[in-house]
Amino acid sequence: MRLFAMALWRRGAAWLRRCRGKEGRGPGVLRGCAGCREVVRTCERYAVRRLPFARPEERDVAFFERLMPGRVLAGEEEAEAFNVDWLRSVRGCSQLVLKPQTTAEVSQILRYCYERNLAVNPQGGNTGLVGGSVPVFDEIILSTALMNQIISFDKVSGILVCQAGCVLERLSEYVEEQGFIMPLDLGAKGSCHIGGNVATNAGGLRLLRYGSLRGTVLGLEVVLADGSALDCLTSLRKDNTGYDLKQLFIGSEGTLGVITAVSILCPQKPKAVNVAFLGCQSFAKVLETFTTCRAMLGEILSAYEFMDEKCMELVERYLKLSSPVADSPFYVLIETSGSNTTHDEEKLNNFLERAMASGLVTDGTVATDNKKIKVLWSLRERITEALTHEGYVYKYDISLPVEKLYDLVTDMRARLGQSAKNVVGYGHLGDGNLHLNITAESYSHSLLDAIEPFVYEWTARCSGSISAEHGLGFKKRQFIEYSKPRKAVLLMQQFKAMLDPKGILNPYKTLPSAPERSTG
Repeated sequence: MRLFAMALWRRGAAWLRRCRGKEGRGPGVLRGCAGCREVVRTCERYAVRRLPFARPEERDVAFFERLMPGRVLAGEEEAEAFNVDWLRSVRGCSQLVLKPQTTAEVSQILRYCYERNLAVNPQGGNTGLVGGSVPVFDEIILSTALMNQIISFDKVSGILVCQAGCVLERLSEYVEEQGFIMPLDLGAKGSCHIGGNVATNAGGLRLLRYGSLRGTVLGLEVVLADGSALDCLTSLRKDNTGYDLKQLFIGSEGTLGVITAVSILCPQKPKAVNVAFLGCQSFAKVLETFTTCRAMLGEILSAYEFMDEKCMELVERYLKLSSPVADSPFYVLIETSGSNTTHDEEKLNNFLERAMASGLVTDGTVATDNKKIKVLWSLRERITEALTHEGYVYKYDISLPVEKLYDLVTDMRARLGQSAKNVVGYGHLGDGNLHLNITAESYSHSLLDAIEPFVYEWTARCSGSISAEHGLGFKKRQFIEYSKPRKAVLLMQQFKAMLDPKGILNPYKTLPSAPERSTG
């Protein structure tokens, strides 16, 4: 390394020694929380009308217990943890949780529920952020937690086939042993399921390099509402025969079918990974740093993340993490991944020298060893966790033209003033994705009214999307027309009616219904 980069690295090494023992829970492990009953029921907070589904009875429980002995949870206490989302912002009142292990069992469950007109809530790792993974009323929870088997892995093509309930972090560890990596990486990787990732079309930290799941997912096995199984679990990279049906289910949030298995293309594991954590004095500098970075790093650039100083304050205050770079209004995390250590370090060093010499970056550190890389990533990945310590969190996942990305944060701060504890912005700048988070001591209907629909109107004026990667779930479904024309929404509703005529799959989610309003 040149002297400049070496100085950054030494400073980072000293910081890493100070940080050891402060990391707490490893990044990406999102756990359920105690006190579920403190969360107000969704059907009480929002004026939602229960649709005319049948209510689960003792005969239904008996049927499922015969089908899956020992894998049925019945009763309010047994189902409690499955009824509340990780953010503790929505809560259902289901008293029946089913844990199938095979596609055949899922098929029998849905066939029975379809005949009985029982609503079903598919649930993976329950790490969703828009209320899509928990019931609104008493829908039967179909958990994929026990559908966690790896079916096959081709070491030549890098194609992995697995059940939908496999935890992303476990899959990552498995394919890394084979010399590959998963094409997506999320802060929630320690808990989220690959089926849920696909059902929500999760983006994450590697999208800049490897693209979205719409490109890396090769095939799916899906059980439809009536219990019929659709086997499109191909492992072919090229298949141009008819309509690409898997795309219907990617991002459908469990409303069109239950994904039971996934075929996904895994990239080769890079031999050289570097992470730079840098400080910038303005968002304009963040943008210019990205332009320079993309031009100079080219094919080895794998992530470009940004966060504002408020994010860093919360991570340090609540999680006791320590930043190697202090007193910057904005922070940038850049990751490179390649096959040649010397080549990659030279390109990174050239970029860092240019960035420092031109005043784009005022301070920074570089990590080349795996432990320090993980510590640096934790500063970005655990922001969501830190925010939950503030109280209630209003979360918005927006796609915008990159030059306008932070203007929304600035305008929201000015609009809300002292009515919010904090308004913070961070996200995947490389693909134009802002995570806008607003915190308060507790849920406030008046604060929600000040945020919505303003945030969606602002986004629509900039030709953005109100959901970049989290999905619509329960919380955003009524606002879909800020991003999609009415004709497109109507076509989506027609697809839903065709594939799920009775509407039993994840009702009250993704697509709008009659106007509804939160009541506090």
